[in-house]
Amino acid sequence: MPLRDKTPLASGSSSRARVATYVRHPVFVGTLAFVVAFVLALGVWRWLADRSLRDASVSENSLFAASIAAACLFAVVAFLMARARGLSTATSAAHSQSSVNEARMMAIIRSSMEAIITVDERQNIVIFNPMAEHVFGCSAADALGTSLSRFIPERFRAAHERHVDQFGVTGVSERQMGKQQRVLFGLRSTGEEFPIEASISQVSDGDSKLYTVMLRDITERVKAENAQRKSREELRELSANLQKVREDEKTRIARELHDDLGQQLTALKMDLSSVEQALEATAEPGILRRLSGMRRLIDATVASVRRIAADLRPVMLDDLGLIPAIEWLANDFTNRYGIEVKRDIEVGDTRFTPAGATTLFRIVQEALTNVARHAEATVVTLTVRVEEDTCIVQVADNGHGASRSGAPAEKSFGLLGIRERAHMLGGTVEIHTSSGKGFALTVTFPAAAVQRQETLT
Repeated sequence: MPLRDKTPLASGSSSRARVATYVRHPVFVGTLAFVVAFVLALGVWRWLADRSLRDASVSENSLFAASIAAACLFAVVAFLMARARGLSTATSAAHSQSSVNEARMMAIIRSSMEAIITVDERQNIVIFNPMAEHVFGCSAADALGTSLSRFIPERFRAAHERHVDQFGVTGVSERQMGKQQRVLFGLRSTGEEFPIEASISQVSDGDSKLYTVMLRDITERVKAENAQRKSREELRELSANLQKVREDEKTRIARELHDDLGQQLTALKMDLSSVEQALEATAEPGILRRLSGMRRLIDATVASVRRIAADLRPVMLDDLGLIPAIEWLANDFTNRYGIEVKRDIEVGDTRFTPAGATTLFRIVQEALTNVARHAEATVVTLTVRVEEDTCIVQVADNGHGASRSGAPAEKSFGLLGIRERAHMLGGTVEIHTSSGKGFALTVTFPAAAVQRQETLT
């Protein structure tokens, strides 16, 4: 049947329902009863009036008043009966609706994928849904009426009771599903402990309170997090070992360049000078010019070898210490790139450990390299301070700041290397930058991690 054919039927049904509602209303019933009673009273009054005319002791007005009073009384009784019936019907409907809502709620609780446990103020279990049965390995029949503490490891029971008591008074709890919180533990019926995530709520039940706990078994998630944490730690250990191997290899190559190749070039220059002196009186001018050019080439090669060796590992870092090495690095940076380096170095009489000195030097070196490559700066401020229990290294420039391409600075491999070096000694890295306002890199270490401890003899 088309939809337009159904509409009048639906409208007629709705009208009939409204009419039925009006008919059952107590006011309507009372009014109708009054009308009916009044019509009957008029008939009775007329009949009695005809008879009362023969009886002088009864007046016509008295009969009419009595008839009206009887009609009103009948209407009031009908109204009260209809109202009582309506209240009874409403109460029955409310009870029926309440039963339906309760059944729906219990169905939701039973079908929930989260374990749901409700306890009273004495911590006795009153609701234990099927998922709770699965999680704790205990049937509802065995759990109902028993104490919740049977599902809590003994070492956590006192803390749990205090938390519930406090929650009952304040209504505030840090146990909320999905929020970061410390891992809680449950106890299966087999005695096995397992990690859980839980949230708690309360509701008043007359003069008492009921507490409902929704919990989730997060065993697999904790295993995955532990595996990820272990993998991250292993990668950091591998990175630290690779850094150490790389540093050792740089030191070895730098020393071989400085000692072996440098010495051989120096010896070659001395031999060339001897040949030049021997042929100075007899050789042609062209040969002497070639010998002089060879000497200058050897000098340039020696300078290149020294520069390469210093870039790999400056000898003064091992021989003279961190601060002279940083001073040399700053001077070399200015000579190479023409960028002024302002220094604020205050370390007092601090003596740095070899690992600490290497880490600080490499961080400054990498930071200056990033300035030369990306910042387009004209001035760099280099700060090295030892204050109480911390050692602070900062390299700040007046360049263009944040990357013009919008790429985050944290993705730079140089900065990642700085973070890893800082992490190895328990340091933290902070970056402050904005477009057109320069770039500032601050690394903070515990002083004990980079400072050589004095030994008493």
